[in-house]
Amino acid sequence: MFISFEGTEGVGKSTLIASLNQSLSEKSAVVLTREPGGTPLAEQIRELLLTPKQEQMNPATELLLIYAARAQHLDQVIVPALSANKIVLCDRFVDASVAYQHGGRGMDKSQIDLLTDTFVAKMPDLTFWLDLPVEQGMQRAKNRGALDRFEQEKIEFFQRIQASYRQLAEQHPQRIIRLDASQSAKQLHQQALEIIEKFLGGKAVSEINPM
Repeated sequence: MFISFEGTEGVGKSTLIASLNQSLSEKSAVVLTREPGGTPLAEQIRELLLTPKQEQMNPATELLLIYAARAQHLDQVIVPALSANKIVLCDRFVDASVAYQHGGRGMDKSQIDLLTDTFVAKMPDLTFWLDLPVEQGMQRAKNRGALDRFEQEKIEFFQRIQASYRQLAEQHPQRIIRLDASQSAKQLHQQALEIIEKFLGGKAVSEINPM
């Protein structure tokens, strides 16, 4: 089972993934990973993408770097793990590219779709979108410490991303489930775990989607 976790900055993805990993690992083999990143080479690309620089990065450069890391990640981590019947918990995946590079940067979605169709052999079975007011999430991100290159963007950038995630959830109710990220970490964990268990029990996402 391939599960991805999406949302703007500071929504609590890392906390939720860590708690689910602990619960699911009691019964199944689980691989915990993230994008961009997941392999040594892909983590080097992540560093390029997230570290603030004097030279402004072209949106096309940003997109291509993300897909270069994704291709490596799929080949080295995700596909082998799924082939071994493991559960993959991934912090961000293709939806993040649509939300950030299309919604946030304004890139043509057909360019993103072309890269996805060409290089992404496997999409998630289930995606949790952690929905939180942008201002609240950004305050959380600031409280964590120094902001990375994406986190330094203006609030309008993240509002466009939020709108894009909302549109994706409406377009793909068979895969994407919205979680109210204003809940406590314990409440989020319990809700997500219950949904995963229902999915593993044979229920379709559309049957258990609370949207």
